[in-house]
Amino acid sequence: MPKAIQVFVRAVDAMNRFIGRIAMYLIFVMLAVLLYSSVSKTFADPAIWTLEVAQFLMVAYFLLGGGYSMQLDAHVRMDLFYSRWSPRTAAMMDAITIGFLIFYLVFLLYGGISSTAYALQYGETSYSAWSPYMAPIKIIMTFGVAMMLLQSIATFFRDLAAARGETL
Repeated sequence: MPKAIQVFVRAVDAMNRFIGRIAMYLIFVMLAVLLYSSVSKTFADPAIWTLEVAQFLMVAYFLLGGGYSMQLDAHVRMDLFYSRWSPRTAAMMDAITIGFLIFYLVFLLYGGISSTAYALQYGETSYSAWSPYMAPIKIIMTFGVAMMLLQSIATFFRDLAAARGETL
């Protein structure tokens, strides 16, 4: 593989590893928010912001950790046929199927950018009683999709190299 592709794959892997390792701690923040919600409902006036903050944290956890999960190959895979294939055949099938994922993520990123631009331009808020601005979570979501797209492209190059008998 050309040197530029190798540099791209290493850079994307490093970014997603860093972001994913930070994002994995968001689950504890979300649990703390939900614990506070439970305690406040029991002993005091319930906070109106806790459910929405927990939802935002879960979205950030899921989307920011997506690229890292892909990098670790920790996603769900149908092993009915896959486990019987040689490493080169499996890499060829991965290179083909990741094309569909890249296609999907491009459209998802386009929609995310459009939705984020709308939220920033018009000051979009949630329809809840708390009514937070939606732009921050939409920016995080769009960034997470972009990182997953970059990781998908890096994975495609890695699979292409493995199908050719090379390592990246």
